[in-house]
Amino acid sequence: MSNSSKPHTLSNELLKDILDILDADPDRSINIDRRAYLSVESFRLPSPPVPSRAHDIGNFRLTCRRFGEIGIPYQFTKVATRFSRHGLDRLDKICSQSHLAKHTRKFSYLVPYFYVEGREKLEQFLASESKHQAWLAPALFQNKADDQRLILQTAEDTRILRKAMAAFVSLQHVQILRLQDEAHRMLLEALQESELPQASTIDLKWTPACIHATSTVAQALLHAKSPFSRFSGPMMNSQSALVIKDRIPSTVPLLASRLTCLELHFDDTEALEERMRAASRLFKTVFTAAQNLQALHVGFPSRSPVDLGLEEIFHSVHWEKLRAFGIQAWRLTGDEIVQLARRHSKTLRGLRLRDVQLREGSMWKDVLAMLRSEMEQVDWVSLRRIDYARHFDEMWADSMEVADGSLGGSESEEEDGFPPHLSVPGSDNDSDYSGNDEDMDSENEHSLADTDHGPEANEIALSPNTTASLPLCTCSRSSDPAGADDLGDNGLFVLYHQRKMWEKWVVGRCPEHNTV
Repeated sequence: MSNSSKPHTLSNELLKDILDILDADPDRSINIDRRAYLSVESFRLPSPPVPSRAHDIGNFRLTCRRFGEIGIPYQFTKVATRFSRHGLDRLDKICSQSHLAKHTRKFSYLVPYFYVEGREKLEQFLASESKHQAWLAPALFQNKADDQRLILQTAEDTRILRKAMAAFVSLQHVQILRLQDEAHRMLLEALQESELPQASTIDLKWTPACIHATSTVAQALLHAKSPFSRFSGPMMNSQSALVIKDRIPSTVPLLASRLTCLELHFDDTEALEERMRAASRLFKTVFTAAQNLQALHVGFPSRSPVDLGLEEIFHSVHWEKLRAFGIQAWRLTGDEIVQLARRHSKTLRGLRLRDVQLREGSMWKDVLAMLRSEMEQVDWVSLRRIDYARHFDEMWADSMEVADGSLGGSESEEEDGFPPHLSVPGSDNDSDYSGNDEDMDSENEHSLADTDHGPEANEIALSPNTTASLPLCTCSRSSDPAGADDLGDNGLFVLYHQRKMWEKWVVGRCPEHNTV
């Protein structure tokens, strides 16, 4: 082999091209103006890396010092940490090495259910549970429970999180995820199915875990004066908002003022509306301070659209830089949607109204007519599973409802939990992260057809899939409905093919006449 063909003689640029083949370019992120932004960057759960790729990059870095330096961003641009002693120890080691930590731009915190009660009875229950005995190792779960108790007692997570947030000098994006690995899934299943008396005394809950994670991460970000600007909470518990309101009210505006992107999905159903109203003042404080917001999403369980007015949460705030806005699972009047859209007509380029149910007295054609005629900057709208509230309730009346926040959870996006007549596989963001590799450093982007089953119908970020502006009049060439009255809206229910046509009609305005 000649010297010119040896690997160590290759330029850094060519070596990075090779690494890009092994793993996605760590510097590449979806622009906020693209429709896929919130789905890919926030709501699509991080996937463990393919083991061979992780090993290949690790082996590449071990080749020599130069290769080791080149490969660092591919391993540490995205850091995911479990709430466990092993996970926190690993985070401590990463943030103790500034040449590694300086590359981290996204931090994902994977938090399991907390053992609230019955830790001491766990081993006894597992030893007596015959149905799942082959799969449930008492020592494993006892160690997990002991781990949690020790971390909470010593506040080791608080110490390491503060150290990490200070070390991540390039941090942009923070994400809190609910973790449910296979072992926990089996335990939850055993507890739900068991008739043993010990089962009722062992309590695993997400609410205290979410509250603790949210509080400690927020305090760490403030303590470190972190440069982060994006926060994602796709599995938040509404009670965590109340805790933040009560515990650190004076610091909330400071955190909010740094945000350019905020994505919140509350997946609990118990007393949800009551808690959200109780946190209304907190939301006003956050949204008033968050004047740099460019992308915002607030959602609730698809099966339980909330009876909340938009302004009970958003308080008529106007964000001058807002370009992407999304809501999920609300019962609203058409006027509420119109008023919010009008406030942002000069900047908004993407609008997602996912699972929005219109109240009686409102019609979708009126909302769509306004969007088409007045929202000239909008490149796309997503109307996934929109309907009328009365029809939605009638369809659910004969269906067995499964709560989004149930302990078992859906282990894949294919198990939507919807009854057959409402089923939209791959629809919800209510799955737990169930990866088994802590060293995940990348997220896979999947490309599916533009249907209710794929990302094109699932996204809130901004990317025109229909041309929004053409150089000449297109009235005579368009096959779209001429006006809102031709949309086929009967005011009773909305069909899939109607929604897809409506999405295109809103952004398919004639650039010259723009009539509705």
